[in-house]
Amino acid sequence: MLFRNLFQPGVIRRLSLCALVALVGAGTVAAQFRARVVPGRGQKVEQVGDDFEAEDWEYYPNAPKSSTNLDKQDRLPSGISKNQRIYESTYRGQPDIVKRVETPPGGLPGSRGAMLIQSTLTGVPGYVSRKQQQDDLLVNVTTILGGPIAVSQTPSCVVRVYLPPWEQWERRTGSHFGFRAELETTKVETAKTAWRRMFRGGEPREQQSKVEAYWPGFFIQFHSKHDGQHTEDSAMLLMRAGSRGEEVPGPMITEPGWWTLGMSFTGDGLVHYYAHAGVEPLTEKDHISTQKPYGYTAQRMTTFFFNVVNVDDGRTISTPWIIDDPMLYLRTR
Repeated sequence: MLFRNLFQPGVIRRLSLCALVALVGAGTVAAQFRARVVPGRGQKVEQVGDDFEAEDWEYYPNAPKSSTNLDKQDRLPSGISKNQRIYESTYRGQPDIVKRVETPPGGLPGSRGAMLIQSTLTGVPGYVSRKQQQDDLLVNVTTILGGPIAVSQTPSCVVRVYLPPWEQWERRTGSHFGFRAELETTKVETAKTAWRRMFRGGEPREQQSKVEAYWPGFFIQFHSKHDGQHTEDSAMLLMRAGSRGEEVPGPMITEPGWWTLGMSFTGDGLVHYYAHAGVEPLTEKDHISTQKPYGYTAQRMTTFFFNVVNVDDGRTISTPWIIDDPMLYLRTR
């Protein structure tokens, strides 16, 4: 009876429609899968990034730091590493501590050096805000390469991050660390034109385009057992951002140690997020999310960078972050 009912005309039409929807959906998923690129695949750009293996590696802070985001003060010259591969952001300024350290156990095979970044004063130098603030440290891309990278070249960036034992974290629930990129898109805005309004009346508007920078990436959020809401310390990955600017939740982190984070940027303007515990190369199974942050279509990549976040109360030092081998890759065809 069931078999015979399948061949009734209405049933056939419904099945055909369902099959078509399923086929289109499968095709969309397959297209997204083909469009994704695992970060770290392709050709490594040797002149960008750092492995921190040079024993004479040094960072020149050129203090006081910048804090343009708060008081419009660049305080040049900016801090920069001796090899000019890592430098201070003039927007938020650099971490208080930037130095080469011995690679913690479990790091990349053969690695002897990594970089520690940590801050107490994350706001305006000499002023305590008692609010959550952050410092930035950038990887030199555009100066070395002579300009930004078109997403048609499928750039990707990868870093290994050491999450210290929970007792070394700042006792605060919230974001503690960021790994992000700066992308550019062309944004079209509608502007009023006074001269047209004067001679023609009404409220005429014209289209204007401008380059808009935005900063997608990962944040590591801590859930502190000292906040009265969590019974155990843990962390999780957050991705910023979804198409409406919202944070996208990622995997939970129940054990500290090394993590590998990566982002790739494809010619369709999308951002692809990958991560896993450990230091092994990323694979397709490590894909977490694909997003079009803020609804923007990426056109160029200019840099990738790190955030150190704390409460900026003048005495509480941030979680100590150790990073190794921040690297840039371009897809080869």
